[in-house]
Parts: sequence; C-alpha cells; structure tokens
Amino acid sequence: MRRARLETEHEHARLVADAVTPDNTDSMTTTVEGDSIVTVVERETTGGLQATVDDYVVNLTVAETVADNATRHNL
Repeated sequence: MRRARLETEHEHARLVADAVTPDNTDSMTTTVEGDSIVTVVERETTGGLQATVDDYVVNLTVAETVADNATRHNL
C-alpha cells in the first residue's frame, strides 16, 4: 500500500474542505485541523497514488480560488 499525507493551510479551510470532500474516493480521508486541511490518500500502486494526488491538488486549487472569490465578494 502506498500512502501520501497532504497538509495545506487556507484562510477558509472548512469551506475549501467542504468543497473538495465530495470528490474524495474511498481511498481518501479529509479532515480540518484549525487552518489546515489534512488529506490522506492510500492506493495500491505508486502510479495510482500519483494520479489521485494530482487530481486532488487540482480540485484543491480550484476550491481555494472559488472560496477566496466568494468570501471577498460576500456571495
């Protein structure tokens, strides 16, 4: 089993985590710890782990951008 633990800090951590969590697969868990989002990914292969982490990082980037814009414009 391959495992990656990703921890990122966000001004609106709960909002960003709520946005990315629905896209989690069964091999992923996401929690919020203060201003940090912690996501653990476990996959059988290194390639599978890399693909899942790559997808997650893209989703995280989009969610953070949307959350920042929404809170800035009070939407």
